[in-house]
Amino acid sequence: MGFHGAGWFAYLKHDEKRDQPKVTRELVKRVAAFARPYGFQVLGLLLTILLISGITLISPLLYRDLIDNAIPNGDLTRLNWLALGMIGVPILNGVIGVLQRQLNSRIGEGVIYDLRRSLYAHLQRMSLRFFTQTRTGELMSRLNNDVIGAQRTISNTLVSIVSNLVSFVATLGIMLALEWRLTLLGLAILPLFIFPARRVGRVLRDLRRQSMEFNAEMNATMNETLNISGAILVKLFGREKRELDRFSSDGASVRDIGIRSAVVGHWFFMMLSVVSAVGSAVVFWIGGHLVLRGEFTIGTIVAFGAYLTQMYGPLMSLTNAQVEFAQSMVSFERVFEVLDIPIEIAEKKSARTLESVEGRIEFENLSFAYEGLGKDEKVGLDEIARFSWRGGGEALLKRGKQKSDESDSPVASTGSRFKWALQDLNFSIDPGQLVALVGPSGAGKTTTTYMIPRLYDPTEGSIRLDGHDIRDLTLNSLAENIGMVTQETYLFYETIGANLRYARPDATDEEVIAACKTANIHDFIEGLEDGYDTVVGERGYRLSGGERQRVAIARVVLKDPRILVLDEATSHLDSLSEELIQNALQEVMKGRSSLVIAHRLSTILAADKILVMKDGKLVEQGTHKALLKNSGLYKELYETQFKTA
Repeated sequence: MGFHGAGWFAYLKHDEKRDQPKVTRELVKRVAAFARPYGFQVLGLLLTILLISGITLISPLLYRDLIDNAIPNGDLTRLNWLALGMIGVPILNGVIGVLQRQLNSRIGEGVIYDLRRSLYAHLQRMSLRFFTQTRTGELMSRLNNDVIGAQRTISNTLVSIVSNLVSFVATLGIMLALEWRLTLLGLAILPLFIFPARRVGRVLRDLRRQSMEFNAEMNATMNETLNISGAILVKLFGREKRELDRFSSDGASVRDIGIRSAVVGHWFFMMLSVVSAVGSAVVFWIGGHLVLRGEFTIGTIVAFGAYLTQMYGPLMSLTNAQVEFAQSMVSFERVFEVLDIPIEIAEKKSARTLESVEGRIEFENLSFAYEGLGKDEKVGLDEIARFSWRGGGEALLKRGKQKSDESDSPVASTGSRFKWALQDLNFSIDPGQLVALVGPSGAGKTTTTYMIPRLYDPTEGSIRLDGHDIRDLTLNSLAENIGMVTQETYLFYETIGANLRYARPDATDEEVIAACKTANIHDFIEGLEDGYDTVVGERGYRLSGGERQRVAIARVVLKDPRILVLDEATSHLDSLSEELIQNALQEVMKGRSSLVIAHRLSTILAADKILVMKDGKLVEQGTHKALLKNSGLYKELYETQFKTA
């Protein structure tokens, strides 16, 4: 793909210097906060760790007593009890270990459930702007790969650190009591553990972060190309090989980073094993001399050797735990990165619920820019490593969002090059009034409709519903009273009935059927083999475009909102179906405020008011007859588009 070994080396070398995870006190406290509700289970877990560590220390003492007393003295009773003790120690350890595992799992799974739920709830509250700037695959990676990585921190790494620390301290105490000189000799090799661990820990930590990024990129590629829309696009343009090459490159990145991590980890453990073996050999060598000089019993040197192994084992694990802990904290960092993104469309604590909505809508000096936040405020996730394709098949690896210039400020009044999506809109919709939005493509019609249910918030100005700024109302108030059929109809991979009841889960069968009759879709559904239990497939693709749109219209009719927003709601319908639905919608619109993006003459003629937009500005408004007399943009659109529609 034009990006080979030297390029990867340069990228990895650069990446090693950036975004290195820092295990700060604040980060640890934040992780601990998720474990706080499980305080009693944590105490129980700590108790099992202490019990297991204490019981494990008994075995070497049994060996010493066997060698120094039972066998030399021919004490059969003592020998029998020691043998039973050697059997009982692992059994007791195993039973307590089962309890420890149960507590550990409850804590780990509980914390991860809370974390994943918090993450999903936070994403649900994100604005539409966030989802337009973040790829689905990256979100899936945070919810799956990173949360699982965080789970390892809770379930494995932290428990390992505590248990090994307790074991190390207890073993060290007994060794000092047995023979302090040999213990100090065994401890003399500690620097050989610590210094390599710090160096390798940094390398493995950075490899872990890179692995997460490459996995997220691979997930994003799969999400983009293996959904129904992506698959159709790939097939229509014959780009199967191109996408396979892209996926192969992503997979190769995951493979290569995995191999590198495995090799570095193996060298690390081999080095620690050699250091441990050297330490044991030196201790046994000097200890053997002490035994030969009569300063040590054979049983004591055997017990000491066993304790030495028990000390080096936890020591090696503790050294590795530092590495694992730093790696796992990368997962928490990436999860917290999402949780820390501010809620752009936030509900005020003092937000009020409108019990009764008349439906008067007022746009007051409203302006909107898609990049309307401050330059330093975060909206989406940082983009991960990805390839951008240029002519001739050249692939360039990029990472991170493109930095905007100072001139990219959203404030148009500063004389910057920034372009508003909507600018200085002023109009009103009275209850029961049908208002049509018309204008050329890119005029800002859809963006205008998105402002009413607060899919976006104005950058400047406001929208008022029944005299209240919609930012002062609860989001549920808006959702319950606004019904919208978007330009791109979306249906869940569910039955037709389930998709319809998404608007009103408590709707009766009679109400569902009545809504479908209004949308002229009931007869079609009844003609299907499974009727309302027919599964519509991914994104509803088992239905035609017109059928999906009529289901979407029926869903809004079933919701029975006070305000209707229709974005090209009849654009995929044939003339007969459109006429039937238009007649039905006229009944539905009575007493409701309705804003319709119109592409057909029938909608234009039925409108009480027509808003004409161009380049995000409202250039004309009025009735059909009045606008025709003005000889402005509307008349031009009418002559070229609507009159022949």
